[in-house]
Amino acid sequence: MYASSGRAPLLRRSRLSLDRLGAENADCGQPQRSPRQSPARLVSIIFSLLFLVVQWAATTFTPRLGLFRDDPLVWRTFAFSLGVFVFCIAAALTIVSRTEVSMAVPVIAMILALVTLAFMYTLQSRAFSSIQLGPCLHAISSRTRHVVDTVYDRPLGDTDAARSSRPAEADGVPVPWPGHGAVLCGIDVPTLVEVARAHDCLIVLCQAPGQLLVRNRPVARVHAGNAGNAGTLPSDVLLAALAPGVERTFDQDPEIGIRLLADIALRGLSPAINDPATAVQALDHIEDLLLLLADRELDVGHIRDAEGTLRLIVPVPDWDRYVRTALDDVINSAQTVPLALHRIRLLLQHVLDAGPETRRPQLRERLTLAEQLLARSSPATSAPAPAVDTDKK
Repeated sequence: MYASSGRAPLLRRSRLSLDRLGAENADCGQPQRSPRQSPARLVSIIFSLLFLVVQWAATTFTPRLGLFRDDPLVWRTFAFSLGVFVFCIAAALTIVSRTEVSMAVPVIAMILALVTLAFMYTLQSRAFSSIQLGPCLHAISSRTRHVVDTVYDRPLGDTDAARSSRPAEADGVPVPWPGHGAVLCGIDVPTLVEVARAHDCLIVLCQAPGQLLVRNRPVARVHAGNAGNAGTLPSDVLLAALAPGVERTFDQDPEIGIRLLADIALRGLSPAINDPATAVQALDHIEDLLLLLADRELDVGHIRDAEGTLRLIVPVPDWDRYVRTALDDVINSAQTVPLALHRIRLLLQHVLDAGPETRRPQLRERLTLAEQLLARSSPATSAPAPAVDTDKK
């Protein structure tokens, strides 16, 4: 009896002190945070930090690298997290005045929260991988190989014997680009072929995917067919089949992957970074892609309709263009870096050994240059590797 009568006033005094403390905090203008606002703030903070850190780290490789930004997991996680937040708010507002609530509501909320945590963990792991050199190079190579397998799906020598030569540009009706400068990200090939067949004409595009579309400059030229009605093709129909953008993408541009790998190698060879080992790792993946392209038919820009009539010509990079993009700038930057020159020489020897004779002249020129630069920068280690008889193929 004594204990209960003594503790009750003490509890009342404690509650009164807490109430006064809360009132004082409110008078001081301190915000009263609602717990329902914390999930949205947490999601916003996590995504802000992810994009800030990943974008800053990606610039150490190349500023044109947007693998994490373009990853579907990023936006799916963001959408799912906001959906869970909306569900919890709606459920709380619905059941706040009820005396009885079904157990399904908290169970569903708990399951959704666990799924959100799984998404967040996967997203964090993906973000961590995207700022590491090895996973980044592997992702670029994988996406490039997928594009190469899609665009160049025929082995070398599998060409159309009845392919027509590219007509003279002066004979065609030019179709200028009406908008502001943009990058050609994609071409709707089936639509252009069908449009050309319907109007009995030949469409010759002036830019390939990844190249710049300039205002008032021809983006295509329409050549008359047998009926001589090239001018009847509406320009807006042709332009609607072209997908402009602000930067190059992997969709129909196999060269962008090689360009990114070469950029990473160039940054590693720059005097400011001075990391030739990074350049060597990038050259490993460049060699893999050049070996993949060496035995593919690259002249795939002539597209015919179902009747076999040539309807569309798309300019595509040739072998010389790929070799120039992959190696020329890197060789020029590695003139005083023996480690990189050794790797370039080995790369060229491997591609020479595996590639057909028609692809070797461009490689021999660069191999000779690499050996000359290596002999000049490091005479003691410039002895050529064991000879590879590339002529007996």
